[in-house]
Amino acid sequence: MPIELPRGLPFSVDTWSPNSKRKRHHFLTHAHKDHTSGILTHSCYPIYTTHLTKLLVLQNYPQLEGSLFVGIEVGESVVIKDPDGEFKVTAFDANHCPGAVMFLFEGNFGNILHTGDCRLTPEDVRCIPEKYISKKGKEPRCQLDYVFLDCTFGKFTQKLPSKHSAIQQVLNCIWKHPAATVVYLTCDLLGQEDILAAVSETFGSKIFVDEVANTESFRALTLTVPEILTQDPSSRFHMFDGFPKLYERAAKKIAEAQANLQPEPLIIRPSAQWYACEEGYSETESQRKLRFNEAVRDPNGVWHVCYSMHSSRGELEWALQLLVPKWVVSTTPSCLAMELDYVKKHCSGTKLTLDDRLWKLLDINVEASSETEVTARVLDYPSVVEQPIQISAQSQSSPVKVTSSLSPPSKRPEVTLFGRARLGIPDSGFPAEEKIESIKDSSQVVAHKMDQDVPFENEFEVKCENILESKLDTELKCENKLDTTKLSGKSVKNEVLKVSVRSPIGSSLNFSETLRKLYRSMNVPVPRPLPSLSELMNSKKGTKRRFES
Repeated sequence: MPIELPRGLPFSVDTWSPNSKRKRHHFLTHAHKDHTSGILTHSCYPIYTTHLTKLLVLQNYPQLEGSLFVGIEVGESVVIKDPDGEFKVTAFDANHCPGAVMFLFEGNFGNILHTGDCRLTPEDVRCIPEKYISKKGKEPRCQLDYVFLDCTFGKFTQKLPSKHSAIQQVLNCIWKHPAATVVYLTCDLLGQEDILAAVSETFGSKIFVDEVANTESFRALTLTVPEILTQDPSSRFHMFDGFPKLYERAAKKIAEAQANLQPEPLIIRPSAQWYACEEGYSETESQRKLRFNEAVRDPNGVWHVCYSMHSSRGELEWALQLLVPKWVVSTTPSCLAMELDYVKKHCSGTKLTLDDRLWKLLDINVEASSETEVTARVLDYPSVVEQPIQISAQSQSSPVKVTSSLSPPSKRPEVTLFGRARLGIPDSGFPAEEKIESIKDSSQVVAHKMDQDVPFENEFEVKCENILESKLDTELKCENKLDTTKLSGKSVKNEVLKVSVRSPIGSSLNFSETLRKLYRSMNVPVPRPLPSLSELMNSKKGTKRRFES
């Protein structure tokens, strides 16, 4: 599933949620359903995408209005006006499926490449402006600030055959089985029509696609390769559903042929998923190469060909070496970007300075006096991706003043630059964000915890009690030694910064505004707070003493 982009950006890509709906501009890379989930409920004008993607989406979601979409084709650039400053968007071929593109954003927020889903090849990368491409190991003239990268097969270490090579393997498999009177091709996904077209052209026969049983695939093929389709079931080549229960349906077809004393049908599944699942299988190097260079039959009678619409780990590493971005973010939960060698080497431990556009994306203001230089704590890449962002002022040689300003609870900040949506973890799983109000002098720092909105279901009273019980009698004391520094010409000794989190028990004022409004909207009085743990223990002791006396 795609991830939500940082809230400091004025646009969303492939996400359709209440958060992304607040963005002023929306982009769709391709028409696969995992990238259009929620588009009926949370779509709004404008949605930038290719004309073919628009047609495919309108086929799947006829309730949508075509006027929502704004066209942008491969190689085309569009300048978009925005209150925060105009920015430029360019579309590039993603080599994934018909109509799929990558988007390059250039504006005040930096230079961002969003690949959507992609299979990166040298031709695709070299279409990106030359100023972003590294040559002979040197940094490019203009470095990409962020790359949102499709890492679907980021853990897959084997070399994937090219699309062209995989299609040739399908053709060879058919040639080697001339006795098969029926050939079933599990090519029902958008992006596999090139296989059907190659089979139709090579063997001079059209492909039977049942319009009733495979309505969605049939309609998509009428837009991409209508010339290869036929409704005549006597055709040798049939399109076959890959899911669900492929092996059960394959066994049924084979059993039917045996019962009718007919040759066994040839069932071919072009997909890299089977190879990814079998990667840990123990085999020699020669056996491994053979498996990737020709079709392989499994025990269920299905022939597999490694046809991938996503880049392998090696292709991702190669592309990153050419693009040399400052930050890389995985858009797929199957592989974190930090697992890539490039990210470990070039993105981990990067220093954040005032000029870094990261502050812009996070809506964080960092202020410094004119007499001093500000340096933020070094954040390694894993902390940016997986942990709440912590901003601390650390300076060994110069005075520092840092003010962090986060949005009010109605617009809660992301846990990290790419956090909650990236990891698929609900908001309630994270601690509330700390807000540093001010730094009055070197000896006193006042810190508070912002109330955290708590999502409620129908049994909101039960959830409320659970939440309150989980926070019963909690107190957080953090001791951070501050090095001796000079602030406004004053010498300061080591101090201890203590941040105390006030327990929500004992006062209804500590209930979040959302909680109080929820009770009032349902004409239910705000519940009295639970007694503190100390009160319960004292009352128990008093009862015990009275009983003994």
